[in-house]
Amino acid sequence: MKHLNTLKFNHQIKPPVAKKDPIALKLHGHTRTDDYYWMKNRKEDRVYKYLNKEKVYHDKVMSPLKDFSENLFFELKSKIKQDDSSVPYFFNGYWYITRFEEEKQYPIYIRKKDSMENPDELLFDCNIMAEGHEYFDLRGISVSPDNSKVAYGIDTQSRRMYTLYVKDLHTGEVLDFKVENTDGRGIWAHDNKHLFFAAKNVETLRTEKIYRVDISDKTKNPTEVYFEKDETYTVYCSGSKSREYIFISSVSTLTTEHQFLSSKKPFGEFQIIQKRIRGLEYGVSQYNDHFYIVTNINGAKNFKIVRTPIGAPASENWEVIIPHSKNVLIEDLEIFHDFMVITERRNGLSMLRVKSWDDTEDYHIPFKGETYTVYSGVNPDYRTSKLRFGYTSLSTPSSIYEYDMVHKEIKLLKRLEVIDSKFDIKNYIEKRLWALSRDDQKIPISLIYHKDTVPSTHTPLIQYGYGAYGYTIDPSFSSNRLSLLDRGYIFAIAHVRGGEYLGRKWYDTGKLLNKKNTFNDFIDCSRFLIEKGYTSSKHLYALGGSAGGLLVGAVVNQAPKLYNGIIAAVPFVDVVTTMLDTSIPLTTSEYDEWGNPNDEDYYRYILSYSPYDNVQKQEYPHIYVTTGLHDSQVQYWEPVKWVSKLREHNISDSLVLLDINLSTGHSGSSGRFNALKEISRQYSFLLALEGLV
Repeated sequence: MKHLNTLKFNHQIKPPVAKKDPIALKLHGHTRTDDYYWMKNRKEDRVYKYLNKEKVYHDKVMSPLKDFSENLFFELKSKIKQDDSSVPYFFNGYWYITRFEEEKQYPIYIRKKDSMENPDELLFDCNIMAEGHEYFDLRGISVSPDNSKVAYGIDTQSRRMYTLYVKDLHTGEVLDFKVENTDGRGIWAHDNKHLFFAAKNVETLRTEKIYRVDISDKTKNPTEVYFEKDETYTVYCSGSKSREYIFISSVSTLTTEHQFLSSKKPFGEFQIIQKRIRGLEYGVSQYNDHFYIVTNINGAKNFKIVRTPIGAPASENWEVIIPHSKNVLIEDLEIFHDFMVITERRNGLSMLRVKSWDDTEDYHIPFKGETYTVYSGVNPDYRTSKLRFGYTSLSTPSSIYEYDMVHKEIKLLKRLEVIDSKFDIKNYIEKRLWALSRDDQKIPISLIYHKDTVPSTHTPLIQYGYGAYGYTIDPSFSSNRLSLLDRGYIFAIAHVRGGEYLGRKWYDTGKLLNKKNTFNDFIDCSRFLIEKGYTSSKHLYALGGSAGGLLVGAVVNQAPKLYNGIIAAVPFVDVVTTMLDTSIPLTTSEYDEWGNPNDEDYYRYILSYSPYDNVQKQEYPHIYVTTGLHDSQVQYWEPVKWVSKLREHNISDSLVLLDINLSTGHSGSSGRFNALKEISRQYSFLLALEGLV
């Protein structure tokens, strides 16, 4: 690790020292002492005063990099095509387009009736709507079946608590109607006046109730139609692709349950498709008089596809259409009039399988590449025979294709334009490597670097990981990342256990009482990259956010000398305390991911890796931590407490910085340019550690 006096930071500034106010936390005959437990009380003045001290300290330490960071921001911004628009898609008589304008932060949503030659009809100009707000997010755009109204949700607090509105598309006026504390989505009944939506608990932020409201009723009092009593579940509503049915879905980590209702009968009773059985997961699509279901029933770990009559939907009537495979993970199903398209994953690589309903066609769309990502795109019209799909890789900008499933012809509709005369896909080398874990598992690594970079022990390398919830971090393009690659960095994704890159087993062996496999895999990938001469511990950096922040937080406790620096974005690091506090958002719904520490076995296991609880007297590398005051996923006090404890126990002269945004939440700043300012600060930190500033 480089010493501070050789780096371009203002290291003369002393960090703030948080007051210790110890509290003894007792459970299962064990006592934990938390010196900084008081930081969670956001109503206390001392909390805000301390957070502001952290912000001032960060800004002063980074002040020598201010000009560089600002120039880097403009460099990142300059690569973005500012006057851009999405590929139009057609649905229910209209073409829909999302557009960005020069120097504008937010999207503009428009539509055109029948033909792209017709004039624009403005749905939303988010730039105008965002005025006066430090944070703005619009989601859940849902146009009524008769195209006369649109429901949408707005969050201006960054807490993912959306206020639901309805706009009249004929007059352009927003109706005298709004519902606060929703998930931002409204599902229309066939009559164009009844709207179904999900509401959140204002304390836990759990989405727990479904309501129906008649927007033509002057009282506009929503009627509760479902309450999810089980606190380990969240609930949401959605519509079938045909718009014939409305679904209520109750979801936990391991179990799902769906109910359905004809959209023509908004006052009817929702009918359960299959009652919840612990460990049974299923997702539902509708085609004609059948439901098509992706499920893990009867031990189908990698899932299979079944169908069942809508009139008899329970599992005893499920007929297998696509059987389970030990080698292929079924991830998604897209329904069309003549075809189904199945998103599969084999040996880590995603694939699109096209199958006709009459079984005369069954094939995979061919793709080339050592490591890439392909996914089904925006396909709202099931009557078409043309599939929209996306393709990207670490070197290939995001690309939208249209595939004719009848004639098997492919057409590129749009590729993300990188505004950089030096950019050429051929300038970058991407590959997939396989590291061997300590328990003899092959761990995939997706990796990219500039062709002029010759990997060596002096090459800076950023290793990214996540490894939770079965969420797979697929290799994808980033124009921002070019600013590091062009300066000689290597970027690598460690596809550790806890994700589903290698199938459901890859997830199962990286959670609950197997969670340490995630951390060990990441460390083993780091050692592999060093052994193969791609970098050295003096130039290796670990990067992770949210649950990936937990990953790098656990890793840095176990192997601090393996890295020169760590970036932990909105990290989930105080695992035991959070998982014992049912008032905190997400806690109860995540017992099946991490375990319930009220059970002593899980308590002891989580305690053994929780980053905050395992900080110890040792030399830590340089650490850069981010958080947002309004974070609803990982509460701000977790990273703040962690930073305080790290500084107290760190016996090296390394920097431990906290970049706190007092106006945002888990996703950081809103607006396509504001987010770049946060990235430029993190990149400046990394580049300064390499003396490249």
